[in-house]
Amino acid sequence: MTIQLSPASQSIAGVVLLTIVTIEFGGWFLTKIARGDVPITQFQKNFARAGHAHAGVLVTLGLICLVLADATALEGFAGYVARAGVPFAAILMSAGFFASSAGRGEVTRPNKLFALVWLGALSLAAGVLTLGIGLLTT
Repeated sequence: MTIQLSPASQSIAGVVLLTIVTIEFGGWFLTKIARGDVPITQFQKNFARAGHAHAGVLVTLGLICLVLADATALEGFAGYVARAGVPFAAILMSAGFFASSAGRGEVTRPNKLFALVWLGALSLAAGVLTLGIGLLTT
């Protein structure tokens, strides 16, 4: 049995796979943090870990969702949400953790860019709900 991706899923999968290089960079940066080479607060360290973890898990889930979305044959806006919701969540949530904790000195609280985490959570919910309903109804 061969898996045939739709053109939309194939394009999204290609972009998602390319983002893994940025996740690798994040992992390298976390090793610098762990060695004490980067002067940051405990809050910033925690958010760096959260951003990196969310990126890795959601990119993996996003790739799985592409295959499942093609199995539903969802089209139009619902198909787009089912395919892109989780990959967008990976970008938004990770960016939210990193950007909201950026800065020098005693950064101990997230800035307003933390809203990206909540936008990512909405994107995640929309993607998995649309896909789940699509799988149950087709």
